[in-house]
Amino acid sequence: MIEVIDGLKNIRLLILDVDGVLTDGSLYYDKRGEAIKRFHVLDGLGIRRIMEAGLTVAVISGRRSRIARKRLKELGIDLIREAAYDKVAAFRDIRACCPDIRDEEIAYIGDDVNDVALMKEVAVPIAVANAMDEVKGVARYVTRLSGGEGAVREVCDLILRSRG
Repeated sequence: MIEVIDGLKNIRLLILDVDGVLTDGSLYYDKRGEAIKRFHVLDGLGIRRIMEAGLTVAVISGRRSRIARKRLKELGIDLIREAAYDKVAAFRDIRACCPDIRDEEIAYIGDDVNDVALMKEVAVPIAVANAMDEVKGVARYVTRLSGGEGAVREVCDLILRSRG
């Protein structure tokens, strides 16, 4: 745990997946066919706290979701890449928007196999507790909490604690 906390101390950019990280990965559909997702308020407060501490938060999602975009905008997250079938390309696009952030200052939280390539690109790859085994295998830290159940808050608190 000490090694991870030391690595987290330098993080200035935290990148998140949506489905399975900010949500529990379930998709519910309303009568119009719109997907409904559940977000945990603990994660939202954690994100706001690290943003207030000066960190940048970005999102890369394989899906396009109006409800997710609404939640992310409520939290003040502007760096959003949706329908990112190539998450590494989306990551490079975000990197171009943050030229002052060094590679060793980036963490990513993922849960599924489409996150693995991107996790190998960042200094601190993190998997949520209910992530696929391949994802946990490349992670430097696996959260105690599951995606959509406060895992993002857990990481945000670790980042803040690592900074004193």
